[in-house]
Amino acid sequence: MANCSIRAIWILNNQDTVVFSRRFSVVERRWRLACKRENENSNGDNNQISPLLPNDSEFTTAFIERKKREGSSRGFGFRVVQSSEGSDSWVDDPITRHIISLHINKEEEEGEKYFLWPLVLHIRNPYCILILPLVEPRHLKSYERMCNRSDCGSCIGEEESLPSLLLDLPCITGSFMVAHTIGDVITGDSLEPEVLASVAPSVGGLLDSLTGSIGIPSMTARAKPVAAPVAVPNSSGGVSGAATSDTSKISSRLADRDALCTFISSALPFGTPLDLNYSNISAVRVNGFSSTDTPPVDMKQPAWKPYLYRGKQRILFTIHETVYASMYDRDDIPDSISVSGQVNCRAELEGLPDVSLPLNGLSTSHLEVLSFHPCAQISEHGVDKQAMMFSPPVGNFVLIRYQGFCGIGPPVKGFYQLSMVSEDEGAFLFKLRLMEGYKSPITMEYCTLTMPFPRRKIISFNGNPSIGTISTTEHSVEWKIVTVGRGISGKSIEATFPGTIKFAPKTTQKLSTLSRPAHGLITEDDSDDESENINNIANIEDFLLEKMNKDLPPVDLEEPFCWQSYNYARVSFKISGATMSGMSIDPKSVTVYPTVKTPVEFTTQVSSGDYILWNTLGKCPFVAAAPREQLQQQQK
Repeated sequence: MANCSIRAIWILNNQDTVVFSRRFSVVERRWRLACKRENENSNGDNNQISPLLPNDSEFTTAFIERKKREGSSRGFGFRVVQSSEGSDSWVDDPITRHIISLHINKEEEEGEKYFLWPLVLHIRNPYCILILPLVEPRHLKSYERMCNRSDCGSCIGEEESLPSLLLDLPCITGSFMVAHTIGDVITGDSLEPEVLASVAPSVGGLLDSLTGSIGIPSMTARAKPVAAPVAVPNSSGGVSGAATSDTSKISSRLADRDALCTFISSALPFGTPLDLNYSNISAVRVNGFSSTDTPPVDMKQPAWKPYLYRGKQRILFTIHETVYASMYDRDDIPDSISVSGQVNCRAELEGLPDVSLPLNGLSTSHLEVLSFHPCAQISEHGVDKQAMMFSPPVGNFVLIRYQGFCGIGPPVKGFYQLSMVSEDEGAFLFKLRLMEGYKSPITMEYCTLTMPFPRRKIISFNGNPSIGTISTTEHSVEWKIVTVGRGISGKSIEATFPGTIKFAPKTTQKLSTLSRPAHGLITEDDSDDESENINNIANIEDFLLEKMNKDLPPVDLEEPFCWQSYNYARVSFKISGATMSGMSIDPKSVTVYPTVKTPVEFTTQVSSGDYILWNTLGKCPFVAAAPREQLQQQQK
């Protein structure tokens, strides 16, 4: 994040009051000099760039005005009837819901305004976190012209567009990282990435000593999570390998102001993000350093490794992947399946060594996005090979993040049909095939399918699945296809589940507490006219919630896709033994410099994200892909 500098940070509560702010004078000095040069070279242009930063009162006023103008804290994200020229929604790009601008009115000089952009907005209830990075004045002028342009939208290849402008600003990515980290700190959600280790059952005696000393796991070993380390300097000046405890969640309460100030001062000295690892910073704050904590004279200790490890050496790699899918079973709508993954690492190595490894098979791993930890250096590129070297931090960390497609095929595929034979009775059918094309040692540890009906109360149910067990609640049916302890490996199975379901008659229900009390009760026959009150509503998100929540119980907000005719089933599963994308690490190819014999373990874990089977006989939302010829024409 060397190209990222932060000018200011603001944190607002849900009453739109600034509860914390921080300005970095060193970065502001650079901004004022840049503004001075830009204004001197503008040749009398009336569009002068202001070098000022608003105080908390001015910032709050501008944020509230934008909230009223844009309909919510995030805004519309696209140009609507209520959009005004000069506003973010006038640009007609959804990214303006996350990267916003403010029009600041100076309190001391009435009538004088200036423009503040780009403000990275991260909402972490009940707080709004806004980060203002340093950009060049020409970038600010470019966005201001977009806000006053007569046309709307951003076209591919356009000379001045918001996507191309943001691609020229790496500080935006760094600002999002800062905002998310601060959100984790103030809400106490700083979690260590999970790393799994093969732990063999102990048989005692000499065998344990021999196998443990050379790093050979048992053939019957099962992967278990490794606790995040507590960096406590020992008397010899290192971090003891045995000093671990259950501290994966750094804090269970909102961080106080002093703790937040300490974190920002340590993580962003002079406004430049260095190390955003809250556990490292907390350890330094609590434990400090001893006289023996200094690294060797000829070696430079990186910011992400405040303490040197001492103890038994080993390297653990765990690939965590999450599979997302939308299965339609329709000729006109293609199924969609994607994979989001990360390579977690824990390198318990003494000193400041470098670890290198090749990432083979990238061309066959179906990866689209690939990013690395700041400690990593990419030294070799190729069509099917990418070598990397990294100086590992202490404890668990995310070495690589990536996104791609499922290279093997969907682990669960099939269809779901629900037909309402009357207003309160329906017949459904599931036909699924699990682990088709998957070979041993890939194992599906469990698989569960859930049919949610938050709008309706189930009063009777009848069904007989070909495999598994059924359980029901008032608003859902759960089908446990594969249970824990009875996983399937090396084979595929087919599962069918026909049945009928009966709901309680529809009744008039009260609106959720999020809706306005003045609406009272709304019946099934009430008007669904969306244009009736939209012009009088200050918060468009409240209006949309009211429309979606009309005649629905509060629980419906947790299941937005079960609104009106959208019916679906959600699949949850866990798979071990391989990755879905094809990403893999060969432990034998991992080398450490200076050379040291270190056992290397590699494990994988795949779980389901939003894995949805849409009702083939009902309505369903989907994204229509543009024809390839149209995309090629736009790129010319």
